[in-house]
Amino acid sequence: MKTPRLMGAVCLALALPVCNGQTKQAPFALNELSSLIGNARGQNATTPALTLDEVERIALAENPKIHVAARKVAAAEAHVPVAGALDDPQAMYRGWQVPLRRPWDYNSAQNMLMLGQSFPGRGKRELRTNIAQSDVQMAKEDLEEARLRVRIEVRKAFFDLLHAQDDLRVHDEHVGIAQQAIEAARIKYSVGKIPQVEILKAQVALTRLAEHMIRFGRDAEVARAHLNTLMSRPADAAIEVRGDYALETTLPPLESLVAKAMQARPDLAAAVSAEAKSREEEHLARKAMVPDFSIAAGYMLMPSGQNPRNNYMLEGSMSLPWLNRRKHHAEVHEAAAALSEKSAEITAMKNEAVGQIQEALANARAAQHLARVYHDSLKPQAEQTLHAAVVAYENDQTSFLDLLDSQMTVVDVDLALIDATADFNTKMADLELAVGAPMVVPGVKK
Repeated sequence: MKTPRLMGAVCLALALPVCNGQTKQAPFALNELSSLIGNARGQNATTPALTLDEVERIALAENPKIHVAARKVAAAEAHVPVAGALDDPQAMYRGWQVPLRRPWDYNSAQNMLMLGQSFPGRGKRELRTNIAQSDVQMAKEDLEEARLRVRIEVRKAFFDLLHAQDDLRVHDEHVGIAQQAIEAARIKYSVGKIPQVEILKAQVALTRLAEHMIRFGRDAEVARAHLNTLMSRPADAAIEVRGDYALETTLPPLESLVAKAMQARPDLAAAVSAEAKSREEEHLARKAMVPDFSIAAGYMLMPSGQNPRNNYMLEGSMSLPWLNRRKHHAEVHEAAAALSEKSAEITAMKNEAVGQIQEALANARAAQHLARVYHDSLKPQAEQTLHAAVVAYENDQTSFLDLLDSQMTVVDVDLALIDATADFNTKMADLELAVGAPMVVPGVKK
């Protein structure tokens, strides 16, 4: 399908003379546009061209947000043994009846050394351990969510950069045509076979190419900085990407996506873990009515002259939670309310997830349909129109302006096709985020 473009290039090069009445400023204006749009630029051989799989692998290994989430998991795991551990033992010394006039005379006093240990009520340590393990599970789900979001951001940044590169490639394909038109205008400036409006139309077309180059260069710079940031690299590091867009993807039905999301979404899994933690906290609140115990054993040295002088002692104590029922009942009600809140939150999150999936699926379907319209209909039509315009111009059946319009239409359709296909791949990334699991995207070179 490149034949119409080549024929159009030849005709543009041969058909861009200007009238004698054109002002002498025209060549200079064209010279300025020529320097602005520049020459076709090939890829820098020294710049690494990474695939999507390579970019994802680097980002998942180096992204700081993932490192933070992983450290939170390690911190939660380190807390598990602490949560179910006993309190520290206590050592105590007591000196009784030490004479005030002889405070150094401990032989006249009762000296007691004791060691004590407190023990929570039955089942409390196990529940505290379970609560700490729930925190670990929640931290792990947060880590998975961080990985998912980084992967989605990487996909979007990758396709943004690929989009900008392809836009620049299309621009470069048409720079040669524009340069030929500029050179023809310089050579045939004095011929004057066409009206002034046609050279002005050519100037507008060249200006549009210049505007494209500025915008595409900005888009590439922004996408490159975002992608480097996700990979924990300097934002201005040189990088190129390579790959294809996925267009012929069969989108799954809503029901299967929802079922998959209920099992795969990390935020839902974290909410379930939070509910399990609240349930354990409620059980622990109910255990407040179980008394705690303390035991102690000691050695007592009696004053000199008493018999027996060496003695031992045992001590035990327990809490009396029944005397403070109002407080503990309030704690149980508070824990039950928190559990009810977590359960309601899961229901709300599932409902929101269904809406997000449906919205993302609708956007993906619309983007795919639009891309197919450009690929299957508009692009062939535009190239056929250009071919017909070239043939008509060669037979003096149409004007140069019609030929130029046909050429610029091909440019616009090419750019619109790239926009549509890149948008579809971005919408697929949004759908993957809504589902919470990787989507199978055939056609993408990873």
